[in-house]
Amino acid sequence: MADPRGFLKVRERELPVRRPVPVRIRDWKEVYEEQELGQLQRQAGRCMDCGIPFCHNGCPLGNLIPEWNDLAWRGDWDDAIDRLHATNNFPEFTGRLCPAPCETACVLGISQPAVTIKQVEVTTIEQAFSTGSVEPQLPLRLTGKTVAVVGSGPAGLAAAQQLTRAGHTVAVYERADKPGGLLRYGIPEFKMEKSVLDRRLEQMTAEGTRFRCDTEIGVDLTGEQLRQRYDAVVLAIGATVPRDLAVEGRDVGGIVQAMDFLPDANRVALGEEVEDQITAEGKHVVVIGGGDTGADCIGTSHRQGAKSVTSLEIMPQPGEQRSAAHPWPTYPMIFRVASAHEEGGERVYAISTKAAIDDGAGNIKALRVAEVRSGDKGFEEVEGTEREIPADLVLLAMGFLGPQGSGLLKQLEVELDARSNVVRDANFMTSVPGVFVAGDAGRGQSLIVWAIAEGRSAAQAVDRFLMGQSELPAPIAPTDRPLTV
Repeated sequence: MADPRGFLKVRERELPVRRPVPVRIRDWKEVYEEQELGQLQRQAGRCMDCGIPFCHNGCPLGNLIPEWNDLAWRGDWDDAIDRLHATNNFPEFTGRLCPAPCETACVLGISQPAVTIKQVEVTTIEQAFSTGSVEPQLPLRLTGKTVAVVGSGPAGLAAAQQLTRAGHTVAVYERADKPGGLLRYGIPEFKMEKSVLDRRLEQMTAEGTRFRCDTEIGVDLTGEQLRQRYDAVVLAIGATVPRDLAVEGRDVGGIVQAMDFLPDANRVALGEEVEDQITAEGKHVVVIGGGDTGADCIGTSHRQGAKSVTSLEIMPQPGEQRSAAHPWPTYPMIFRVASAHEEGGERVYAISTKAAIDDGAGNIKALRVAEVRSGDKGFEEVEGTEREIPADLVLLAMGFLGPQGSGLLKQLEVELDARSNVVRDANFMTSVPGVFVAGDAGRGQSLIVWAIAEGRSAAQAVDRFLMGQSELPAPIAPTDRPLTV
């Protein structure tokens, strides 16, 4: 507990101010201004003596939230980062990108605005980096065992760092030119600048983790070769098969998957040259999908100079408050406004795409849509609501189905479930001995905090497989499902 009377003295929830829209859409820097440290500490002081901290349950990592809230309130930043790093390898990532299920499970949130847990987290790690407290943690001894981690997203990085610190020789394989996975080429700069990623990768490199980029496992190196070279393999390849739009006219030009649009935008934002870049400049942009990826497409389109941006979501607009279907402490489906939504455009709910309309030259010029409502057999079209929306570029941000089944997975002959995810046992091992899986490839599309938790748990399972026992922590089991949804 922090200040025993903090939640009575400070009732308002205060967060950093977002930079003015006309300013921030002219660059790619993060949208938030720095928060005054005293204000942040007062917010940390609102953490109350709740008896049972449900925030622990809300967080897949089991973060010791009341402990580091108290330490932040006291200004004891060294101990605060120790408690934070005890459960989370990368709080600078989660503090920026996680939707904070811990906050919706906050006991104070029953009667007052929840504690600003996520902001305390990111401030704690930024304080640590600024004072040089984040240093390489070298293993006490080397085991002589080798591990290959395929994929350098949050699950792969977490597994690699834990296994390196346990004394194993770890190589991380990444098919892109730089490590980071979606953290580098999926998340726009305005949500997390890549310098934040690079400084953590520097720490991992200094600890001994080896990164092998521009290497696609299954193509440049076969699954069998990987198994022969290493004592264990961790698959952290994510869920990269996107949902598609099965409508009339889908094959016209200008309908693009979000992950064919965002990576090139990130590269250009970092000063790289990209040939034949898909850009929103001067176009009527329609984003299909109302989740985080859709918001990333919206913010990117604004910064590229789109003529208009329209976001379509088939679900009805959620309410401002929790519904009976999402009681505390579950993660509620409520109306949220991301920074990208503040920057302009129209959000349209309860709408379904019926067809893509060709301009006569093979390119998209409009989408034919209609309003929908829930019926006995799913969504039903509302008669008389059909209309057209101008569209020069349509970005599909409807989520992902699972990992790519061809190539590596086929070569390894790992078992897949009905949803095309890699099957694993209680120890994160696949149907192939010595081959483990962590993150979205095994559990399906999920949150960054779940990816890190799975990477840490899989690392413990690998360590135990190699050494017979392990002192590494394991926050979750493969069958765990969040109380929050």
